[in-house]
Amino acid sequence: MTTWKGDGPQDAPPPIRALTLLGWLRVVARAVPLLAVLAICFPLLLVLRLPERAIWGLNRPVTPFITQFVCIVVCGVLSLRRVVIGAPMVQRGAFVANHVSWLDIFVLNAAKRMYFVAKAEVRGWSGIGWLARGTGTLFITRRPGEARVQQRLLEERLVAGHRLLFFPEGTSTDGGRVLPFKSTLFAAFFTDEMKDILYVQPISLRYRAPPGEDVRYFGWWGDMDFGPSLLKVLAGPAGGEVTVTYHAPLQVAAYADRKALAAAAERAVRSGT
Repeated sequence: MTTWKGDGPQDAPPPIRALTLLGWLRVVARAVPLLAVLAICFPLLLVLRLPERAIWGLNRPVTPFITQFVCIVVCGVLSLRRVVIGAPMVQRGAFVANHVSWLDIFVLNAAKRMYFVAKAEVRGWSGIGWLARGTGTLFITRRPGEARVQQRLLEERLVAGHRLLFFPEGTSTDGGRVLPFKSTLFAAFFTDEMKDILYVQPISLRYRAPPGEDVRYFGWWGDMDFGPSLLKVLAGPAGGEVTVTYHAPLQVAAYADRKALAAAAERAVRSGT
């Protein structure tokens, strides 16, 4: 997996401390209810998806509510307080956000039912990949030679009315910066059939670490593995917070091309981090 490595040694992730007895007690206290919720809700989602697919095809009028419920529970169990500024748009289109952590998926889905656009390798990740497939994530390959294929996949989901969300930085960071937005995926909004009816809403994510922890506590970057990062959050103290800021939606037709739209979205996201 390609991740942001930082601009020098000063940006290296801090070492994850060995867990204390209190840390392990927190792991158990949080992991048990999380596993219980997943054990009930995920099979239910898969069962309901069968008639949902037969009746509505790509549309999912029922199962996204299950996903949203699970994400709300995850944030609550992890003692991660969500502060929401603004509101998700009602127009058709997509959301774009800065990418800080694997927690972003739960934080964003807790506030609004949406479908994520993720790198193809996420499909094979243990745990996360399994959940992503079941909840309708669109997997793409970020290779120039396959840009047209990826664009068609995005168009298909947008035509079906799906609210997509993708991270234009292309990777997660330490939460202390926003990387330049890649404009490739924005091209899907500029087809003749779509550009006059679609909007893109920028979202800023700003995390605050629990008291006494490194300010980059929730960041996921460099050579960090998912397992140790998950264990750290499960064992960590309460008091973490994330501010989710919904900026004014950008009308696709108001921009000359994908690069102009990506630049405008990047400016909005930066203003809220």
